[in-house]
Amino acid sequence: MTEILLYGADWCPDCRRAKTYLKENNIEFTFVDVDLDKEATAKVEAINNGKRIIPTLIIREKSYTNPNNVELASVLGINEVGNVQLFGADWCPDCRRAKSFLTDNGINFDFIDVDQYDWATKKVEEINNGKRIIPTVLIDDVPYTNPDNVKLTELLSINVEKEHKVFDTIIIGGGAAGLTTSIYAQRDRFDTLILEKSTIGGNAFLTEKIENYPGFTSISGPKLMEKMEDQAKTYGAVIKTGEEVVGIEKKDNLFSIETKGTTYLGKSVVLSTGSTYRKLGIPNEEELIGSGIHFCATCDGAFYRGKDIIVIGGGNSALEEGIFLAGFCKSVKIVHRSENFSASETYVEKLASIDNISTYMNKTSLEFISDEKELFKALKVKDNTTNEESLLEADGVFIFIGLIPNTQSFKGIVALDKRGFIQTTALAQTSVDGIFAAGDCREGAIAQVAAATGEGVLASYGIRSFLK
Repeated sequence: MTEILLYGADWCPDCRRAKTYLKENNIEFTFVDVDLDKEATAKVEAINNGKRIIPTLIIREKSYTNPNNVELASVLGINEVGNVQLFGADWCPDCRRAKSFLTDNGINFDFIDVDQYDWATKKVEEINNGKRIIPTVLIDDVPYTNPDNVKLTELLSINVEKEHKVFDTIIIGGGAAGLTTSIYAQRDRFDTLILEKSTIGGNAFLTEKIENYPGFTSISGPKLMEKMEDQAKTYGAVIKTGEEVVGIEKKDNLFSIETKGTTYLGKSVVLSTGSTYRKLGIPNEEELIGSGIHFCATCDGAFYRGKDIIVIGGGNSALEEGIFLAGFCKSVKIVHRSENFSASETYVEKLASIDNISTYMNKTSLEFISDEKELFKALKVKDNTTNEESLLEADGVFIFIGLIPNTQSFKGIVALDKRGFIQTTALAQTSVDGIFAAGDCREGAIAQVAAATGEGVLASYGIRSFLK
């Protein structure tokens, strides 16, 4: 649990003030009297460059010299509606979303990184029946697992007022395509609002390393997305995370965008909600994503040079990526649930000429197995003819069983193809005048960051033409 040390003295007015404030807000702390403890005196002097300033507080190894009550409230998550603790991690998209929402609404919260403190990890597992689910939010010690913004609004009695400003364009989705659209639109002096249901960055944010984006030999996905976000904000874009769009309606030449929490108005709309990698839905899949399980060979394949990997799938993407991976991996095992590949004959014929590719046909993937370090170790499969189960060991696994466009909310609003991708014409125009689409959710899009930025530029030109 959070250990707070308060170095002070009974005669010190600010020490008494700090002690009273902590007690009134049910914050546990240990008081160390510097008049009675010479080591404590030396500690305070070391913290304060030789000066004996009290109270000095130590909160999780960080020192605070004579903080006032407002500063204490900010650090410890003290609010009128209760004390708020957020257990999470910087790499977690929903943790970033929750932090942004609390900050934007003036809620003090105590952020506790589960990667830094073993006790925090155990606390989260205890709350969630052994599962390490983040963010986990405690409000006056009552736990809530991954609450969305609507739930946080309710729990913390946040007053959400309806947005009355009319934006030139509202961009739904904060990935590379949406951010690029905003950057270009803002440079054209169009006010843009980005609504993102989770965290800025999309699928690229989950990519550990990107080596094929122009201008960077190597850059992490989160770092690249943060640069794009900062640029969009610098040009004046308004970005709101945790805003899931549930409806779009055109009224009096304006688009009314309804989220779970409020309504926004815009003169034009860009749909850049991206796509989600189709998953198998078998045990340990979610837990091992990024820890041996991947969905993009171009993005993550280089981590497995000279190593053994598994490719799951039998379509064009699976075989194309499998052949690509075979160029630098030690071995590639392709696992497919059917007796025959659904890929084109060109890819199937090419497999026969590659020595380090082996195929495992008519096999159903049952479970991902992890090692003692919670990294991927093996794939359990079942032979569909004999029902015999076996383990295929490897250093990593890539899943290529298709993409699911994040367009369910737009069905009946704009035209979609039979797979659910948004159909567009010139300058990213959808079937509805004033609504544009860019990125992986668009029919014919290439699922690469560089391609998504290009689509954002295209959409921005569509916006310019429509608004002018």
